[in-house]
Amino acid sequence: MNANALSTQLDFARAGKVTPQMESVARAEGRAVEFIREGVAAGRIVIPANHGHKSLQPMGIGRELKTKLNANIGTSPTSSCIAKELEKLDAAVKYGADTVMDLSTGDHLEETRRSIVEHSTVPIGTVPIYELVARSGQGDDDEIDFSREAVMAVIRDQAAQGVDYMTMHCGIRPSMLPAARRRKLRIVSRGGALIARYMARTGKDNPYFEYFDDILAVCHEYDITISLGDGLRPGCLADASDEAQFAELAQLGELALRAQQAGVQVMIEGPGHIPLDQVEMNMRLERQLCHDAPFYVLGPVTMDCAPGYDHITSAIGAAVGAWHGAAMLCYVTPKEHIGLPNAEDVHQGVIAYKIAAHVADIAKHVPHAMDQDNAISDARADFDWNRQFELALDPEKARSMREEALRERNQDGSTTNHEHFCTMCGAKFCSLRVSKDI
Repeated sequence: MNANALSTQLDFARAGKVTPQMESVARAEGRAVEFIREGVAAGRIVIPANHGHKSLQPMGIGRELKTKLNANIGTSPTSSCIAKELEKLDAAVKYGADTVMDLSTGDHLEETRRSIVEHSTVPIGTVPIYELVARSGQGDDDEIDFSREAVMAVIRDQAAQGVDYMTMHCGIRPSMLPAARRRKLRIVSRGGALIARYMARTGKDNPYFEYFDDILAVCHEYDITISLGDGLRPGCLADASDEAQFAELAQLGELALRAQQAGVQVMIEGPGHIPLDQVEMNMRLERQLCHDAPFYVLGPVTMDCAPGYDHITSAIGAAVGAWHGAAMLCYVTPKEHIGLPNAEDVHQGVIAYKIAAHVADIAKHVPHAMDQDNAISDARADFDWNRQFELALDPEKARSMREEALRERNQDGSTTNHEHFCTMCGAKFCSLRVSKDI
């Protein structure tokens, strides 16, 4: 390939050239640069890095790397503002999100996204159809303009702002709608539902499928990673692993090859609600149908009757999914199915998913995955409370809980941390203290 035609990480990798982004990912992963380059060239690893995102610190996504975590933020037509979204972004990155998706659907979309991209050191993702809907009006009966000009204008505008990856529901097709109609919850993806309604009303095919070559051209120009959206993901356990879901997955596999042939990096989005015993099968099937492109899963949520606790029900599925091949986990907050999350909800969701990702990395024997666990165990053996807090996934939470326990024990309200035991066991019953005498 002519050097002047090289634009994307995939282009360079296939040409045998190592980029600064590949070098950065190799350092962060503790891997050889050639391992990263080969993974990118094969499509097993993606490095979302829009040429225009100047504050970006590159990162890699692939099942052979550390499991990555995405946090969703964004306004709704009824709540939030730019300042609150930046607060959520800061909370997400502070507690360990590797990427952040701006899913805003409210007012001032361009200003919100511009602020988020400029403020963010991690890759930013979007779902362009949300802005397409907003540009068509906010009324229930406003027709969405799915013309080639309208669809491509949104994608190009977001690309120019520095968005690193875009979710596009290119795989949902008219032939899949009958199976979706038989479901308990039909279609829970916002983008998938809007496209399905358009196809049902007009009898036409999916516009994002029809314009796919145009989309690839823009993504190649800016090096935007396409995240092929699962418009027919199951929204409840009763709909999991059905005909509609797997028909779309097979279509996404075909589109992934087209993207890679065009030099565009691609990952595949995966299911939302799946019983725990079906998670491994779903991960294996994606690798088979989608040629081992990185799998980006929402959860999966493993039970449907715990609203308010879905950051827990889904983190269970996320750990199993990542263990069996998911490359990136999309977090779920306690507000899932209930309302728009705030900064504290983001905090809780990110921590739950950092736990899931870490559990999976240990199970996968990712290099150095247990270093932090071993270090905190040494600190516990030495009753080095401050070191334990430094090594915790959420240091502030651990420290505050320790101080609360000490205040409850000490009549003077002090929070001295020098005791060689905790307030659960006390000195006489502390197993670590007693076993030092053995």
